[in-house]
Amino acid sequence: MKTLLFIFFASYASLLAGKLPNILWLTSEDNGPHLGCYGDKYADTPNLDGLAARGMIYTRAISNAPVCAPARTTIISGMYPTSTGAEHMRSMTNLPKSFKMYPVYLRELGYYCTNNSKEDYNLAKDGQVWNEGGRKATWANRPNKDQPFFAIHNFTISHESQIRKRPHQQVHDPKKVRIPAYHPDTPEVRQDWAQYYDKLSEMDKMVGEKLQLLEEQGLAENTIIFYFGDHGSGMPRSKRWPYFSGINVPLIVHVPAKWKHLASSEYKAGGSSDRRVGFVDLAPTLLSIAGQKPPQHMQGHAFMGTEEAPAQEFGYGFRGRMDERYDMVRSVVGKKFIYIRNYMPHKPYGQHVSYMFQTPTTQVWKKMFDEGKLNESQSYFWKTKPPEELYDLDNDPDEVNNLAKSRKHADILMSMRRAHLDHINQIIDVGFLPEGEIHSRSAGSNPYDMARTDKYPYKRIFLAADMASGLSPWATKTLINYLRDKDSAIRYWGAMGLLMRGKKGLSMTGKYLEKALHDDSPYVRVVAAETLGKFGNQDQVTQAVNILGQIADPIKNGCFPSMLAMNAIDHLDEKAKSLLPIIESMPQVPEEVDKRFQGYVGRLVKTTTEELKNK
Repeated sequence: MKTLLFIFFASYASLLAGKLPNILWLTSEDNGPHLGCYGDKYADTPNLDGLAARGMIYTRAISNAPVCAPARTTIISGMYPTSTGAEHMRSMTNLPKSFKMYPVYLRELGYYCTNNSKEDYNLAKDGQVWNEGGRKATWANRPNKDQPFFAIHNFTISHESQIRKRPHQQVHDPKKVRIPAYHPDTPEVRQDWAQYYDKLSEMDKMVGEKLQLLEEQGLAENTIIFYFGDHGSGMPRSKRWPYFSGINVPLIVHVPAKWKHLASSEYKAGGSSDRRVGFVDLAPTLLSIAGQKPPQHMQGHAFMGTEEAPAQEFGYGFRGRMDERYDMVRSVVGKKFIYIRNYMPHKPYGQHVSYMFQTPTTQVWKKMFDEGKLNESQSYFWKTKPPEELYDLDNDPDEVNNLAKSRKHADILMSMRRAHLDHINQIIDVGFLPEGEIHSRSAGSNPYDMARTDKYPYKRIFLAADMASGLSPWATKTLINYLRDKDSAIRYWGAMGLLMRGKKGLSMTGKYLEKALHDDSPYVRVVAAETLGKFGNQDQVTQAVNILGQIADPIKNGCFPSMLAMNAIDHLDEKAKSLLPIIESMPQVPEEVDKRFQGYVGRLVKTTTEELKNK
């Protein structure tokens, strides 16, 4: 039987030989388009520059997510994680049973699929996805050399962790690096940026080795090559933030002469395109290259192949929980502008993400802010956010001049705001639920299907979030009414809206927030407690702190209420000092909590303990 199967698959592979192109993805971590082929004269990337000279670069390519796991989740599914409940860093949700990850579709078409080497998705795998994965996976391992392959080779040398690795033999001169307007010009910042470029040069060498191997094996003329980074640079305010600097990635596509009929309609060797393409488009593009119509559930658009779709006017980015810190941001990328909608504007950009604070740039940047040594553009990151932002990418590439209140740009703002609303309505954005409720409401199903039932009254919840985060002073009575709603997510946004408004109107809202301290939902209780703890009288502060101390235990309450409560405690500063013994007694690695969250709970315990001891 095995012999017959081998003969069958060998014959099938031979039949496919010459009818389907090989596809090679060369990917790198934590780097934006800081390459010579993108006009960066400081960069030293001859191999990628050479690939671009034979292929085409995309200048408006985006990762959709500004951090690795959500970005990979977008790629593997061809769907926005905001629609599948998978937007939060290293969360884990299920796809509908009938939806497949793109390698499964490719394998069904006859491809041998290898991934070297990360499978860091926020979606649970259902059955076998890859023919081969891990550090030894390669196209060369396919049993029949006539079989077409799809192969990924991912390079980690440019990762954020490598920027701060010391000692380091400097190659790029720190004195010659360009410092973006939002960073202070210090020796630490210059060294980090220069080391980042050093790592890009090392990555470029690795790319060259793979390209040479392809040539030596006689596969180059039969292989379509993609190169892209997984999101913006690992420097702070790029990685983790859906500014253009955080989601703009280099994308180079080379199509050999044999397969030019599968190239995009605008393809030109050595050329460039400002077409808005994103990671959500990669899966449908792969299927289109293989001559297959992408399944209807995929939310991206093929930008080459037999099923090439019309160019899209906008691309879409998002930010959810980043490691241990909660946030909610959505962005829209156009030809010239980027629009950003902050749904938690009371939170500063630069929340204390422990992993990010290991980078010297982050440390010196925050220290200088605390000491009052930064200008306005450099200080922006450490302050709370406005509800809306708008930046001119051509004239303000560092995105420091917010045009959202500019009368001259009112029409552009309105157009991009409308595009944002159309998008989140079309995909049914699940991110307006507290993270824990994404999981509880979809129990026994999945978030995508749940969102299309009465378990998720999307329009009502979105209106509550929009009202809360818009910061309109006249919305207080509406927010109080939200606190009495039958749906816990609307009550959550009611409490969140009052938190965002601070002390204003607390005399009118205090009794309602006190009642919310006993809400059925732990997420409502936490937000109400944070509001009263920060802005209430002494009795209200005492009640709030006690509630937060009860919910903070990850063993009794689970990781999602715990992380939200620990964030709130951290925001109360010295008012929460009485909780120090409780927090110190909590396990930093709670084994009862899902492994993907153990580290985040632990970081919150460690950071909060240190801060309370210093109060």
